[in-house]
Formats: sequence, structure tokens, C-alpha cells
Amino acid sequence: MTALLEVRSLTKSFGGLRAVDGVSFQVEEGKILSIIGPNGAGKTTLFNLITGALTPDSGDVLFEGRSINGLKPNQTACLGIGRTFQIVRPFPHLSTLDNVTLAALAKTKTRREAQHRAEEILEVTRLTPFADKDARNLTLARRKRLEIARAMALSPRIILLDEVMAGLTPAEVDETIALIKSLTTRGISAVAGVEHVMQAVRKISDRIVVLNFGQWLAEGPPAEVMRHPEVIRAYLGSHYAESQETP
Repeated sequence: MTALLEVRSLTKSFGGLRAVDGVSFQVEEGKILSIIGPNGAGKTTLFNLITGALTPDSGDVLFEGRSINGLKPNQTACLGIGRTFQIVRPFPHLSTLDNVTLAALAKTKTRREAQHRAEEILEVTRLTPFADKDARNLTLARRKRLEIARAMALSPRIILLDEVMAGLTPAEVDETIALIKSLTTRGISAVAGVEHVMQAVRKISDRIVVLNFGQWLAEGPPAEVMRHPEVIRAYLGSHYAESQETP
């Protein structure tokens, strides 16, 4: 079966720094893949290469079996690749509803249709009570849900989630986990997430890819990857390993 998204030997350097170094992986339909690694591992750069915000030095990105190298972010979005950003980027002076409606216009024929689509998405993301509130006045957790809502409004096949749970309380993390897990039941076939919140990674992931200094370090099911000696040494640390052994 053809992978929905396939990254082949992707490489990107900035001066003398190789931020992404020959990384390869696949995302299958209906699956959730998490990409983890220490700060500076190349995770966000990888997302920028996939979506066309950056051009790779070498390697290829295939979406639904077709190379998308050289496409711009608006073109990859129209193909069906949505994304969020580590630093949330709503239109601050627009309402929550208008932010999502604006995104929905890319895939709808009329303003009324786009607004109807936006209202449905606000219901799913539990943002309906804040529909008329300016995005700048939302809490961090709600602004992060708004990022997901705007990506959903593009009717994507896949959403790339960049640290949507960073800075959230445990209760907010649980709420976001539930939302992410529901995406594959709402016509979005796969999700790739860049996360540091290990609680979330364990709960949502079918597979995990670990990066370190721009290089692929390990890949597999969560339980397997989180026991991997190199992953513990490079990223999780001995304290994490010891905590998992505690009954």
C-alpha cells in the first residue's frame, strides 16, 4: 500500500550546520506518527521542508505517491497538507470564527459555506463559546486549538502538528489528546506531530520517529522506541527510564 506521506533521504543545511541529515520515514493512512527529539534536532525544519516553506538540498517528499518538492506552502495546503506552528499565528484582531472561516475559504465556494464549515469545526474543537472573541484574547490552550481548527478548515488529508501541547496544563493536554485522536475519524487520514510531552506521545502515537542532531535515530511503536538505549541516552534521560520501571 502506498504511504500517504513519504520522506526520502531529506537533507537541509544552513551554512555549516546540517539541520536535517538524510531523514527518511513514512506516514500511513489512518495512523498517527509522532516525531520527537531534543531541541535543535531538526523537527520544525523537517516540517518546513515537507510543506514547502524551505527547499531541501537533496532528497524527496512524496504525497499520495507524487513528488511535491518545489511546491510552495499554499500549493501543498491545497493538495491536502495542513499544519500548525510552534508559535501560534492567528490573525489577532479577527474573531475566532473569522480566523477559521478565512481558512475554510480556500476549499469552499462561498463565504456562507465557509462560515458553516468553520462553525462545525469550532464545535468539534470546543471553541464555539469563543466564536466572537478576538483571537488575541484567547488563552494559550484555546489559541493552540484554534491553530488545529484552522488547519482542519483546509479539509486536509494530513495535519502536521508542531508542539500543540507545549505549555499546556495536564487537563489541557488530555483535552488536546482527545481532539488529536479524533482527527482520524473525521476524514483526516494521518497526523504527524512534533512533541516533547511524553504523556501525549505515548497515548496518541501508532509509531514514533526519533531525530537527533538532524539524523534519524530510531523508529517504531511507542513502547519499543522509549526503551531504546540510544533514545534514552540522547533524549529521554535515565530519570525517564527509571520512572517507567516503577510499579
